Amino acid sequence: MNSSNPLTARARFSVLDRSRIRAGRPPGEALRDTVRLAQEAEALGYHRFWVSEHHGVPGVAGSAPTVLAAAVAGATDRIRVGTGGVMLPNHRPLVVAEQFGVLESLFPGRIDMGLGRSVGFTDGVRRALGRDKEDAGDFAAQIEELLAWFRGTSPTGVHARPPEGLSVPPFVLAMGEGADIAARLGLPLVIGDLRGRDRMRSGIDRYRDAFRPSAYAQQPYVVVSGTVAVAPTPEAARRLLVPEAWSMAYSRTHGTFPPLPPAEEVERRPMTDKERGLYESGLTGHIAGTPEQVAGELETLLKETDADEVLVTTSTHDREALVESYRLLAAVVH
Repeated sequence: MNSSNPLTARARFSVLDRSRIRAGRPPGEALRDTVRLAQEAEALGYHRFWVSEHHGVPGVAGSAPTVLAAAVAGATDRIRVGTGGVMLPNHRPLVVAEQFGVLESLFPGRIDMGLGRSVGFTDGVRRALGRDKEDAGDFAAQIEELLAWFRGTSPTGVHARPPEGLSVPPFVLAMGEGADIAARLGLPLVIGDLRGRDRMRSGIDRYRDAFRPSAYAQQPYVVVSGTVAVAPTPEAARRLLVPEAWSMAYSRTHGTFPPLPPAEEVERRPMTDKERGLYESGLTGHIAGTPEQVAGELETLLKETDADEVLVTTSTHDREALVESYRLLAAVVH
């Protein structure tokens, strides 16, 4: 344990992998890469490994998080496994409860239920899911309905099998209003991203001020989420950020998030002034640098937020460099 950084040593560190597709590679490879990364994260001592839900995105293979979580849990032995998150407005709460009930039954004591309120990135995806933007407005009620299936208190009189009687820790993925919902329901909060520190701190403060103890959490529990890139030099750490920054800039100007290209290819590409501005902005605000630099930045982050846990969400094209980043980070925080 790194005694020179007491806050970093005390906090938990976890991994969220979004199964980014790499340019020229099949989507299935991204899913297999996620499972391999989970095995590496377990060996390195990370606390949790979560997977995400995206629909109709060319650059993301992770569309069925509970299915992928089952593969991750089956390939690991100790690390907690969950979702960051299941987008609850896209699904019937009973079906979500059943899926997590099956996961908890197969892998008892290792499953987390991270829940988000997104209803799809585009109008086409929302239509395909049979949802619209207004469905996110029922998020609090949907969480309460979901939790009722585990307690056996659904007003329908129906009993969910196998979730009834099981305990699967719920987490709320949130900014803004979602933090208020997490506080009111007494649930742990997952909040990002690191590039908007003032907004993040505001959400955390609101959450802590309004928190009501529940059967799931007696006191506030805050997980801050964002990109952390570690490499032997600052320049190498910055290159880890390049593919994601370019793909995000492209999505903002073209309306779709593409597979991650190699960093060297991005650096050769011509960009419009708007694209260049978005790209450069996408490289800033993250925690990136040498192990010593990152240790100092993490200590500052934890001092500012008093977070209980850091959920690292780094994505890049170079898988070897990504795994090495997680290895170097583990050496800093464990």
